[in-house]
Amino acid sequence: MIVVACPGQGSQTPGFLAPWLELDGVGEALAAYSEAAEVDLIRHGTESDADTIRDTRIAQPLIVAASLIAGDALRARAGRTADGIAGHSVGELAAVVGADVISAADAMRLVGIRGRAMADAAAQTPTGMSAVLGGDEDALLARLDELNLSPANYNGGGQIVVAGALASLAELAEAPLRGTRVIPLQVAGAFHTAYMASAVDALRSAVADVAANDPSITLWTNRDGSVVQSGSAALDLIVDQISSPVRWDQCMSSFTDAGISGMIELAPAGALTGLAKRGLRGTPTVAVKTPEDLDAAAELLNGAAA
Repeated sequence: MIVVACPGQGSQTPGFLAPWLELDGVGEALAAYSEAAEVDLIRHGTESDADTIRDTRIAQPLIVAASLIAGDALRARAGRTADGIAGHSVGELAAVVGADVISAADAMRLVGIRGRAMADAAAQTPTGMSAVLGGDEDALLARLDELNLSPANYNGGGQIVVAGALASLAELAEAPLRGTRVIPLQVAGAFHTAYMASAVDALRSAVADVAANDPSITLWTNRDGSVVQSGSAALDLIVDQISSPVRWDQCMSSFTDAGISGMIELAPAGALTGLAKRGLRGTPTVAVKTPEDLDAAAELLNGAAA
């Protein structure tokens, strides 16, 4: 089984869309996606600096658009779809398009709303996120309770991203638990926690009129790594995910249980293939960062089919 993985916020880098614009039809697609998301994706994906594209309102549409473009190019190059798909955080919106649950236009409209709503929620209270590497998970969770912090992303391989008030994150970093390293992340707020409640309401309203089909390929959810059976459930899970932890560790466990033989990460790629080196040891991976990576990805996809 070959699994396609769609990355989340933080995977974008300045100029990363430029090579994709050399492919036929990509400029037109990005123009349409820009209109749907209300973000100038071509300008921000080719000209804007790191600080600009770190803005949640811009970053989320950029990332989803890149995954959609890369996913279309991969299917065209390989002549087939993958066996399963999952997305990390906002990457779930690209994943549901890859599973034929909703249209690309709907996904881009929703990610524009999601990005703006999460940025607005983050602006209400100064909060942030930090990655905690290593250590004992139970001890870390107990310490988070003491500091009123929340686990936001269980990324596997001994990495948990935590979120909450900036003062509490600073206290965690100043006195880290034995065996851990705390790395502050450059994000606007405490995503995937109760601080995002208002964004949940905004996205729930937005998905109410979206037509959803049942997944055409295996689709896993960040909620608990389980397989999503219906289109309506997929949208409900994406809405709830905004204020609940991302369980990428459980997604990777489910990939293993399903007999994964390779993983392809769509643009802007790198983070999830990095996690796979620890959480899916020995599994061949391809990170599709530019069109030059499409041949290797297609070879992995078609090698599994053979």
